[in-house]
Formats: sequence, C-alpha cells, structure tokens
Amino acid sequence: MKRKGKVKFFIVLALLLAFVYLAFFGASVNNYYGDNTTFHFGIKGAKDIRWGIDISGGVEAVFSPDIKDSKITNENMDAAKEIISTRLVNKNITDYEVFVDYDKHQVVVRFPQASGDSEKFDPQSVVNELGETAELRFCKNENKDEVILTGKDISNAKPGYIEGTGYVVSLKLKSSGVSKFSAATKELAGNGTISIWMDDTEINNPSVNSHITTDSCQIEGMADSEEATNLANKINAGALPFALTTDNDMLQIITPTLGSEALQVMVIAAAIAFGLICLIMIFRYRLCGVIACIALMGQAAGMIAAISGFFDSWNSFTLTIPGIAGMILSIGMGVDANVITSERIREEFANGKTIDSAIDLGYSHAFSSIFDGNITNVLVAIVLMGAFGTTDSFFYKIFSPILRFFDASITGSIYSFGYTLLAGVVVNFVMALFVSKALLQGVSKFKVLRKPWLYGGAKNENA
Repeated sequence: MKRKGKVKFFIVLALLLAFVYLAFFGASVNNYYGDNTTFHFGIKGAKDIRWGIDISGGVEAVFSPDIKDSKITNENMDAAKEIISTRLVNKNITDYEVFVDYDKHQVVVRFPQASGDSEKFDPQSVVNELGETAELRFCKNENKDEVILTGKDISNAKPGYIEGTGYVVSLKLKSSGVSKFSAATKELAGNGTISIWMDDTEINNPSVNSHITTDSCQIEGMADSEEATNLANKINAGALPFALTTDNDMLQIITPTLGSEALQVMVIAAAIAFGLICLIMIFRYRLCGVIACIALMGQAAGMIAAISGFFDSWNSFTLTIPGIAGMILSIGMGVDANVITSERIREEFANGKTIDSAIDLGYSHAFSSIFDGNITNVLVAIVLMGAFGTTDSFFYKIFSPILRFFDASITGSIYSFGYTLLAGVVVNFVMALFVSKALLQGVSKFKVLRKPWLYGGAKNENA
C-alpha cells in the first residue's frame, strides 16, 4: 500500500509540474519534410496571452444605425458586424472583439491600438471609418473601376447548400440590377469573372458560367457553411440601408502607458504576495503548507491555461486588468481552501487520529465548507458573465427570463473579471480538494516523513 502511495505521489507531482511548465512557457512540436511542415502540435504559454485594450491600449466603441427603424433585422445587424470586422482586418488590426446586441440594435467593438508607431494612432478617425456606409461593387473580371452593380442593386444574400453543387450564396437582385447583371453575364459567360469588392478589398471572384436573365443567381465554390455565411454577411453589409454612428458618451479611449504600468504593478504585487503566502503557509502548516503551495502553483497554471487557450487550436481569451483582479481573488480563495483543510487535519490530530486518518477526515470535513464557498463564487461569476456579456452568450440565455427585464449592458472588463473568477474557482476546487489530497497522501507514505508534527500534530504524537 505504501509503495502504491509513493508511486501515486510521483505521478501526480510529475503531471502537475509538467502542466505548470507548459501553461507558463508553452511548447511546440513540428515535423518537416523538406521546406514543408507535415505535422504541428503547439501549446500556448503565458507569452501568448492576448491582452485587453486596457493593457495594450485601444478603443471601445458602440455603433448604432443612423436611423430608428423597427424593421431593422438581426440579419442587418450581423451584416453590420461583418463590415466592421472586415475594415478592422483591412487596417491590420486583427486582435479585436465585435459583439452584437440585437435587442438594442448596437454593435460593440473593442480593439487595441494598431502595431507600429503609436504616436500616429488616431482612435477617433478609426472609429469614424468603421461606421461609414460600406461600398459594395460587383465589377467585370478584377477591374474594380468597371462597376456592374452596387449595393443599391442588391436585395439580399443568403447562404445555402445545393445537392451536387455544395455550399453556395444565393443572391437576390432588385429590379434596378437585373438588366445590368444580365448584360454583364451575357458578355462574360464562359470566359470571365465578376469580382466582388468591399470598399477597396476584393472579397470574392466567382466565374460566370452562364447568361443570367432573372433576379436571382448562386455564387458557388464555398468550402463550407462558415465561408458561405461570411460572404453573404459581407454582401448584405454593402446593401445596408443605413450607416453606423457612435455614441461619444460610450466611447472609451485607453492609453497603453496606463495599462502597461498597471500590469507591471499587479504582476509584481502578485509575485510578492504569492511568496509571502507560501512562507506563512509553510511556517504554520509545515508539510501541509508545502503541498498547499504546490497546489496553488497548479491553480495559477490552470488559470493561465484557461486564458491563453492552452492548445493552438483553441481561441485565447482577452485578459484585462479586472480579469487579473479576478485571478488574484481566485488565488486568495485557493489559500483559504488550503487553510481550512490544514486546520481540519490539525483538529483530527488533536482528537487522537493517526496520520492517515487525520488526512482523510480532514479533507472530508473541509469539503462542505470549501464547496459552499466555491459554488457561491461560481454563481456570482456566471451572473456577471450573463449580465455583462453578449445577448447570444450561453450564460445570458440561462438568465434571460430575468435579464430581459433590464437593459443589456455589454461591458468587456466586467465580463473578463467574471471569466477569470469562474476559471479560477473551478481550478481551485480541483486543486484544493483532489490534487493536494493525492500529493499529501502520497508524501505521507515515506517513512522519513511519518511524523505527525510535520502535518500539524504535536511532536510527541505517534504516526
């Protein structure tokens, strides 16, 4: 039994330390055949965390249609979201967040300042350009100056699937565009293309297979449903009957200097606090304190992994300063959980229990207190993510019977706090009640460490 306990200790410790290393530093495995990569597997570390605009600097803006029309549809708002995303990418701003509030007809955009010379970054001009009416053009071949149709000639575009053809975008023309499109397809059928442009960006270049005389046609060649949906949204964006305006009262411009200084202070404070906590825990709870510190390292690694996305194929979460506060709060709860467990183990020694019994009963009696504290914070985090996230999010839908009576308020910083708090609490529960128990039970099987004093008992007690 003791041998199995020792083996379990080394296995759990090795897995935990490996996880901590990977979470903080990441790893990448590539297999090459000549100049080509035939296999890639990557794990993201702390350096791959995507910082929010409150740290890297940037803008948060809320866009609304410049008309008040009850007939504005969800498809209209999706199209508005797509054109903003397209324009952000065109400006080489790829680290952004765009959310749609369908109830209030708003598009919330958060993006950091562009890379390069920060002194030339003009947030207001970027916001103004994002809200301009999209210019959609259908042109002969790839000549953007030979315009066939504009957004005013398009009724709508819908993604779909046709058996034997694949994923398509079905295009519906207004009467103003039928004759122009018919003349162009007659000229280009079999030997030309009609390129589709959004502003100055070519978004598609389908071949013309036949002469089209009706008000509908299909754009073929979509690889999957997502590609078809994206193209349809872009075309619909060019056909929007409104421009997007911003509410200056809701425009938040945050400088990178303020964010970077706050980040440095918080990281230094967290490192100092963690070191002092470990010293106090080890001094007061001895071997239980050592195991608690290892478990806290695992908890910190778990939160880093949840934010970075860990695997290359998983999306990373944008970390803001309130998000860091959520991490620190979670670590504090982790300390509290380990203190409760260590005190329960001490109480069992005072009741005359042996080392093995004291550890088992200590964790058993601490479970309810730790569970109650954690589940309360889980509920708080879920409510924050539901109330301050997007209306199409999972947590909003859970509380929609209640939240629908209040105005939706998309606030990324509070959402970030809720996310890191939720991730930290879940990881804390696993580390404090299961991983630390496995480590402590394993280390107690070593003969040299079979002394009750090391676990909080009196020096004259027997193992």
